[in-house]
Amino acid sequence: MTPPNILILMVDQLNGTLFPDGPADWLHTPNLKRLAERSVRFANCYTASPLCAPGRASFMSGELPSVTGVYDNAAEFPSDLPTYAHHLRRAGYHTCLSGKMHFVGPDQMHGFEERLTTDIYPADFGWTPDYRKPGERIDWWYHNMGSVTGAGVAEISNQMEYDDEVAHCAIRKLYDLARRRDPRPWCLTVSFTHPHDPYLARRKFWDLYEDCDHLLPEFGAIPYEDQDPHSQRIFDANDWRSFDITEAHIRDARRAYLANVSYLDEKVGQFLDILEATHQEAAILFVSDHGDMLGERGLWFKMTFYEGSSRVPMMLAAPGLEPQRIDQPVSTIDVCPSLCDLAGVSMDEVAPWTAGKSLLPVVDGSAQRGAVPMEYAAEASYAPLVGLRDGRYKYVRCALDPEQLFDLEADPHERVNLACDPAHAEALSGLRADADARWDLDRFDADVRKSQARRWVVYEALRNGAYFPWDYQPLQQASDRFMRNHMDLNEVEDRQRYPRGE
Repeated sequence: MTPPNILILMVDQLNGTLFPDGPADWLHTPNLKRLAERSVRFANCYTASPLCAPGRASFMSGELPSVTGVYDNAAEFPSDLPTYAHHLRRAGYHTCLSGKMHFVGPDQMHGFEERLTTDIYPADFGWTPDYRKPGERIDWWYHNMGSVTGAGVAEISNQMEYDDEVAHCAIRKLYDLARRRDPRPWCLTVSFTHPHDPYLARRKFWDLYEDCDHLLPEFGAIPYEDQDPHSQRIFDANDWRSFDITEAHIRDARRAYLANVSYLDEKVGQFLDILEATHQEAAILFVSDHGDMLGERGLWFKMTFYEGSSRVPMMLAAPGLEPQRIDQPVSTIDVCPSLCDLAGVSMDEVAPWTAGKSLLPVVDGSAQRGAVPMEYAAEASYAPLVGLRDGRYKYVRCALDPEQLFDLEADPHERVNLACDPAHAEALSGLRADADARWDLDRFDADVRKSQARRWVVYEALRNGAYFPWDYQPLQQASDRFMRNHMDLNEVEDRQRYPRGE
């Protein structure tokens, strides 16, 4: 078969409950809705880890954080761990990234042949949590509730400037690909930082949600003393006592968040239009790294296995795939093997050690995915948390906390912990046995602590004296762009035109 071109559109912190079967009807997302019409829509897709760097490393490699070692937003992504970019590039693809992937460490490519922008976040170890100091807040990089109290309208922000650049560079690249300077199939990953907080939105998108009926959570705030222990740790990490959160703040924060979903929708539409106008066929994957609680239970941002944080939208449109809704739970660790399967690229050499599984057999009905695993070992945790979504149930375990078991069919807002309910003892026993087989939590905890301690030593050492940052520095060969005297003007004009003239 002819290997398909692949366009990956990744967003940051997009709550999957807003995509019950593609975007919810009330969202102002015409372009995502037209993509949904031609896509396989995974209604129950879960992140491997509800935080940026761990979730993205798992998305790219098909491995959980306990394997990648990317436990948090300052853990190095190992260079010897193959990603979908490595597999596709090895098979002859041109691989390119525009935007965020939150790589930490000196390797800022991880299989991409070309990278068009720098990252929005630092590449060093400065954001390392420290399990040796439970309760310590590092105010200059931990989330706080100022994102909620400061929500509103802005015509430009740090994140808007970044995503506008990401889109601009990727659009230019998509036109270059149409001009076929390179005959290879291509995989272009375009990765945005919205709708991640801070909750600031441009007026044109803010105004779309003036009369929205979804500006308050369905399951409102729970008193701190009634929260489960991990949620209490998240509240403390977010410095909740320093802020007085009003209903107006909640409405504004959710409104700006929804407005930024529409901001992203406009950018998605640009890519769909360019593909159509330049007659380029491509498989298109739309996915988020993790979700956002958006005030449900009183929680914001991510860092938890509750649905708003751990469930993400995922849609795949590709030749030969019938558009449909898939209810079976799946994972972002399934992306890497699925892309390879779609492209006809073998992962046999590493398949025995890869946790992710191709979703194509799930789509055609020939296979079941099985239980979906999740891990979390970053800020607001003092020991690793693990979770399983299997059928109607979700199970969560941490050495510090009571077990949690939720029946998501009967209780989609996860209000009632069934771990002590005899009526669900059989389900609990099965999931407990599955977790026992998958994880040694004592070893997991020791590995995280060792990693954190090493990184604190290295970070402090490298900031003492001359500093050479790992942040990716995008380079432009200005002498090879537009018109220069080593070029033939007629050839340049003809080559850069699409479609070509006579």
